[in-house]
Amino acid sequence: MIRDDIKASTIAAMKGGDRETTTTLRMVSAAIKNRDIEARTGGAPKDDNALVTEVLQKMIKQRRESAELYRKGGREDRAAAEEGEIEVIERFLPKQLSDEEASAQIRAIIAETGASSMKDMGRVMALVKERLGSSIEPARASGLVKAALF
Repeated sequence: MIRDDIKASTIAAMKGGDRETTTTLRMVSAAIKNRDIEARTGGAPKDDNALVTEVLQKMIKQRRESAELYRKGGREDRAAAEEGEIEVIERFLPKQLSDEEASAQIRAIIAETGASSMKDMGRVMALVKERLGSSIEPARASGLVKAALF
């Protein structure tokens, strides 16, 4: 399980004296814990790895946006710190599909559903999320679906 890998890596980073990795993994653990608390009141995913992957993808998206804003503001040091956190978090994500693999699968889903315009995007994205799940970031999937529908 991804959750167990994160705990083991946190302990290893602490023992190894890697402060940046330890701090990042503690943030990841806290975000997962918060998601667990949220899931108590709502519907939690059946698969724990899906829940953890969802949290990790959200954290990566936030850090990419932050790094971009830091760069625009001339804070290269903070942007580099955000990218360092992204590298640590990405270690725990399942292998991501290449653009070619993802595009091929998305085209197959579009053909299967008969989607022909942006009106069908929601239906296509629901199937993409269901079938490809954690193997592609939602933002990237959205871009590929838009490109395929035009």
